[in-house]
Amino acid sequence: MEEQGENAPGPGAAEPGAPEAGDPGAAADAATRAILADALHGRERGVVVNSPPGAGKSTLVVRAARELAAAGRPLMIVAQTNAQVDDLVDRLATADPELPVGRLHSNDTRYDPALDRHAQVRASAKPADLAGQAVVVSTAMKWAFVQGGADGQRWEHAIVDEAYQMRSDALLAVARLFERALFVGDPGQLDPFSQVGTEQWAGLTYDPSASAVSALLAHHPELPQHRLPVSWRLPASAAPLVSRAFYPFTPFRSGTGPGDRTLGFTARSDGSPVDRVLDEAAGSGWGLLELPARHTPRTDPEAVAAVADVVRRLLERGGVTTDERGRPEPVPLTADRVAVGTAHRDQAAAVRAALAGRGVAGVTVDTANRLQGREYDVTVVLHPLSGRPDATAFHLETGRLCVLASRHRHACVVVCRAGVAELLDDHPSADPVRLGVEVAFPDGWAAQQEVLAELAAHRVPAGG
Repeated sequence: MEEQGENAPGPGAAEPGAPEAGDPGAAADAATRAILADALHGRERGVVVNSPPGAGKSTLVVRAARELAAAGRPLMIVAQTNAQVDDLVDRLATADPELPVGRLHSNDTRYDPALDRHAQVRASAKPADLAGQAVVVSTAMKWAFVQGGADGQRWEHAIVDEAYQMRSDALLAVARLFERALFVGDPGQLDPFSQVGTEQWAGLTYDPSASAVSALLAHHPELPQHRLPVSWRLPASAAPLVSRAFYPFTPFRSGTGPGDRTLGFTARSDGSPVDRVLDEAAGSGWGLLELPARHTPRTDPEAVAAVADVVRRLLERGGVTTDERGRPEPVPLTADRVAVGTAHRDQAAAVRAALAGRGVAGVTVDTANRLQGREYDVTVVLHPLSGRPDATAFHLETGRLCVLASRHRHACVVVCRAGVAELLDDHPSADPVRLGVEVAFPDGWAAQQEVLAELAAHRVPAGG
């Protein structure tokens, strides 16, 4: 049987094309029912769920966990970070106050004390202490040290959350602990992180740097694959671009329509490029503040200042939002609902310093890696290729741009120097072709071109 790539359609997944028309809620419910049917009653040992940004992965995990527990099936949940584990435990305990949940932690890293408010949550560094809990949640790293097999514990079911962020070697270390698993993740996110070079494993069936899902499907292409067809985060202005650029084989739609969400300002524009790009983003969902073309240091002072100015004016002008949740009055846009995304940590540090110098506090400023899974009303993005003399594999990584372009509920403003299109033309995609390695699609070069074409219609020159 021909092997399928991470983004290729499989059993239960739609063929490439436009997302379905009709009621988004009904489409999401139908997809969830099909996923749960395979997870609870299917014969295969694994089920893969591909989810776009903001499609309700955590909601699906919680619902699947509750149904498996209600069916009397011992369940372990594997997450990738302690923050994800604590969030899942809190969601499970809140959704079902009668569900016994175990939080397995290490001796060195404990859990969020906020979990103590849930009487049914038991936390311990010893798996034996949690044997009576219907659901036990921990990180992949901690699960790897749990004794399994004939002499240890074994769970009938597992749910692997954020499965595309999990390396295949981590899956191999925990696979002995469960019989069947539901893998839930976002194929458009950043690839699993590795601190060492991975070229020596490229093309090998045991490549430890590959994602858990890609390794799983390479060895078991017959496993059923599903997709969540609706993003409840991305507005109608953003979902078509993000779907087209980053999810061509698993298309999705927004859960809202044009006009369901609005962003406005209580203070009028002063006519500056910064205010003009904010007005453009408020009206269309996208804005591009374009600085003059120039090769610059990575922490480009003018670009950093432009990002900080956009954030400051966004808050100074008294942004207000409305959405489909039916609140009677517009909601003020506060600093905690605004985020700045960068490619590098030093760029994030420079933006934080610039915001502090302008008296702006409370805004999240971080790299794409750290913004994964998070959601804001408005995002301001420093384009990964702004001012660069070259287009490296790091800056062309599809997941990095996908994360930066998909954190917002209302609008995204991109700050970038002119010349990126020419830069891409000078550095065409030329990744080496290796035997046994699925060709990644879309590649970063194609995704960058797609996003640039959209942003060009919302361009405001910084100098004019």
